[in-house]
Amino acid sequence: MPAVRTGPVIGLVVQVALLGALAAAADTGPMGALAGAGYGLITCAALTLGLRRSGAPTLGPADKVTLTRATLVGGVAALTVDSFHRHVPVPLLVGLASVALLLDAVDGPVARRSGTVSALGARFDMEVDAFLILVLSVYATRLIGAWTLVIGAMRYAFLAAGWALPWLRGSLPFRYWRKVVAATQGIVLVFASADLVPRPLSVAVVAAALALLAESFGRDVWWLWRHRTRTDDAPTAGAPTAGAGTAYARTAAADINGPGINGPGINGPGIDGVGVDETESLTGRR
Repeated sequence: MPAVRTGPVIGLVVQVALLGALAAAADTGPMGALAGAGYGLITCAALTLGLRRSGAPTLGPADKVTLTRATLVGGVAALTVDSFHRHVPVPLLVGLASVALLLDAVDGPVARRSGTVSALGARFDMEVDAFLILVLSVYATRLIGAWTLVIGAMRYAFLAAGWALPWLRGSLPFRYWRKVVAATQGIVLVFASADLVPRPLSVAVVAAALALLAESFGRDVWWLWRHRTRTDDAPTAGAPTAGAGTAYARTAAADINGPGINGPGINGPGIDGVGVDETESLTGRR
């Protein structure tokens, strides 16, 4: 009988508790609660499966930090969904998102200093980052316009394209600029969500961030296209992945591979077949 991984279950319990606190403090409605609970269930199931496949008995110290971030993102998702039906406290939403972004600078150093860096932890971190950006871009549609969705959806669109175009799953050379652009997206979206400055200024700042992201994605896609003869075949397990954008998360034990989990313009060095390089997350942390 497989061992029960209690970490993800505890995370789900904390997620439900946070949603209850939001219902009491912000009078969130059923739609937001359902969205947050659904996100919590999916996170719990995916993390449990990842632990089982990797053979890890429990979450490491850094994974617990990332799980805390994931719980906060669930709260942001609940408030975002609710914002389309009723008023939600903007300071609360911005506060949760800001803490989630700040903690992104914590779990990477914790993993390295405790010697618990893992492919599963890096993948978990990346997915939490990407979903937070998606949720913030959804919230920003109410303030700025539907075009802000492009920021949150670009990475997922790139992943989908990778299934149809194998050359998009190739490895990219490291480029520090990706970390700068990635960090900019979260900061700018939180800034816009706070709605503390004249709307035209928010529009200009978000548009500039989107332009940077499009440039970064475009440059990486162009590089992959030019080198497609070397990346038409899916990389073999254990091959190094030096680039940020289209690297596989490689670990035979965890079996969490997928095309372009880092997304060009989103993350830094990829994960190799043995361990994990210092992978850069959305906010340049890992």
